[in-house]
Amino acid sequence: EVQLVESGGGLVQPAGSLRLSCGASGFTFHDHAMSWVRQAPGKVLEWVSSISWNGGKTYYAEFIEGKFTSSRDNAKKTMYLPMNSLKSEDTAGYYCAKSPHQIGVNPWDYWGQVTQVTVST
Repeated sequence: EVQLVESGGGLVQPAGSLRLSCGASGFTFHDHAMSWVRQAPGKVLEWVSSISWNGGKTYYAEFIEGKFTSSRDNAKKTMYLPMNSLKSEDTAGYYCAKSPHQIGVNPWDYWGQVTQVTVST
């Protein structure tokens, strides 16, 4: 059974930082691209970033503006998203998602259960 478990969310002040993690099991992690997507309250799902099977290629939504850097450790079957210079508009539920392919930003065939990020004073 494919399982994706996000962690690392929480409450942070504007301009602060967090690091999200996504632990994977139930599939051959190093054979699949992975992505982060988010959904803010009252808004549609929004793609954030993707990383290829070996971490050699990363892709980011324009609004990231270099604040986030996706990485992965295939030995640990874990993907990371360090987030810096957080703003209130980054407040959202963050999901990790698995791709059926080795590279690319979509599609996704499995999702995690979400980790909440709240940026507020």
